Amino acid sequence: MDADLYETDFIGWTEQQARLLRAAAAQRPNLSLDWDHLAEEVEDLGKSHRRALSSQIGLVIEHLLKLQFSPASQPRPGWIDTIDRARDEIESWLASEPGLRPRLAAMIADEAPRAARRVARSLTRHGEDTPAVLARLNDGSYTPEQITGDWLPPEAAA
Repeated sequence: MDADLYETDFIGWTEQQARLLRAAAAQRPNLSLDWDHLAEEVEDLGKSHRRALSSQIGLVIEHLLKLQFSPASQPRPGWIDTIDRARDEIESWLASEPGLRPRLAAMIADEAPRAARRVARSLTRHGEDTPAVLARLNDGSYTPEQITGDWLPPEAAA
């Protein structure tokens, strides 16, 4: 059972094991283990996987927003290349850690506001920050299919 969870949902396994370690520590067993730190370290293993995936999701969102809202034409191919590389990383993470897939929508929702802030600052630095564009940056999020698939937004109006 735990071995199965370890193989199918490593993140879920780390959360489960951390809970079990904390429960064992509460029983005050006569073992000289550093229960609290063991639980923390096991839990952090799962968190580091989530952070790595979230970082790639944020990168995709940021560059999709730039494609959607920046009228600049020259950096577009580079933005698309960045999206492709990040999507490859996301695909790799989801293949090796299938337990992350059900968390994808929540991760996208968490990353979207940060990506929108980065894009707003970038657009401002490049003089592309109309109030209408800045207002629309936070209007919505992308779906898991848009983040992981081949979808690209239409080009921004110049």
